[in-house]
This record gives sequence, structure tokens and C-alpha cells, in this order.
Amino acid sequence: MSRRPPRTSPDPIDKYVGSRVRARRVGMRISQTKLGDSIGVTFQQVQKYENGTNRIGASNLYKISRQLGVDVSYFFQDMPEDLFEASNSDPYGLSEPMAEPFESDPLSSRDSIALVHDYQRIPDEILRQRMSQFMRALANSLTDSPHEDDDES
Repeated sequence: MSRRPPRTSPDPIDKYVGSRVRARRVGMRISQTKLGDSIGVTFQQVQKYENGTNRIGASNLYKISRQLGVDVSYFFQDMPEDLFEASNSDPYGLSEPMAEPFESDPLSSRDSIALVHDYQRIPDEILRQRMSQFMRALANSLTDSPHEDDDES
């Protein structure tokens, strides 16, 4: 019986799911301690889940989804197909490792998560659209590169 080689880095799918847990938790302004207490683990364990260092078991993923008010499927939504391939391909390390997909993801920063959360809290849809147009115009004025979607709305 062959043994699986020791893992040197977190599985890309575990990292993705963890990043979705973190994004939702931070967006709801829930601390790691509070989430951990509500599902029966320490805040350090929540940190490891969010980093992808430790896999989230099915029961804890269900508990987390309940505490964060989302379906379990939320944590897998929009997952890039290549993560599955990176997770399953070459379990014995016979080929070149793939680059980590989330090292520079701008949407996983605390500021981005807070911005999106606050934007979604604006109840008036027209005001949200105007804020989006304002942000796009501001970004374009600072980079001098108009966005392709400027004509929409």
C-alpha cells in the first residue's frame, strides 16, 4: 500500500474555501474568536481554516455556514476550475508545482472586503449604482486608463 507524500503547502481548494470563510466573516464583522466559540473550536483553528492550513471538516463547514448565514455551496461558488486540477494533479510531485492562485488576490484584502460589505449595505439601488460609477471614474482618473464597462449603466 502506497503512502501519500507529506504536503508541503495547503491544498488550493482548502485555501479557496478558507478565503471565502474569511471574506464572509470579516464582511459580517465577526471575530475569529466569536466564530470559533460558536462552532466549538479555538480562534487559532479558525485562523488555520482561513489560511487553508487545516481542512474544514464537513460538520464544521456546515456549522460555519449556519453562523455566517450562507449555504455550504457559498464557499465553493466561483471557484476557478484550475484549482481542482491543481489539487488533484500529480499527488506524488512528479511535475513542476503550480503557482499559488491567491497570493495577490486584491479581493481578499481586509479593505476590499470591508468596502464590498459596506457597498452592499446601501439600501438604495440607484445610490449604489452612482457610487459604483463614482469609484470607476475616480479609478480611471488616477490611472488614465478607461475601463471597458464605462458605457454600461
